[in-house]
Amino acid sequence: MRLVASRFVPLAAFAVVVFASGCSEINATVDKAQACLEAPKIVSETVAKISGLVNDPAAMEKELDAASKKLGEVADKASNTTLKEATDDLAASLSKLDVNSANEAVDAVQKVGNDTAAYLTKLKEACS
Repeated sequence: MRLVASRFVPLAAFAVVVFASGCSEINATVDKAQACLEAPKIVSETVAKISGLVNDPAAMEKELDAASKKLGEVADKASNTTLKEATDDLAASLSKLDVNSANEAVDAVQKVGNDTAAYLTKLKEACS
């Protein structure tokens, strides 16, 4: 009987390791998929919202900060390094924009458009 128990322990340990590593891969895949779905949604909502806020710089800056925070949260969950870095970079870019006048608001809309286009290209590569 003791011989059977001593053979069972390594087999059980192996099964636990295989199961645990499999679960972490599943979690990483889910995190990546979730980030790949959430990030473009945040970006498109932000672009749509700020386009209508050109005459309200304070509201635009508030929206940019909110988008930056949301993207930062997505980046924190992303298991894919490329996806995380690209999302962090866009979040940082949005948070750095200062919008104090209508002219700065117009410039911000253009910068966000350019930055998000580049980001979406990186996102497509990371998510495929």
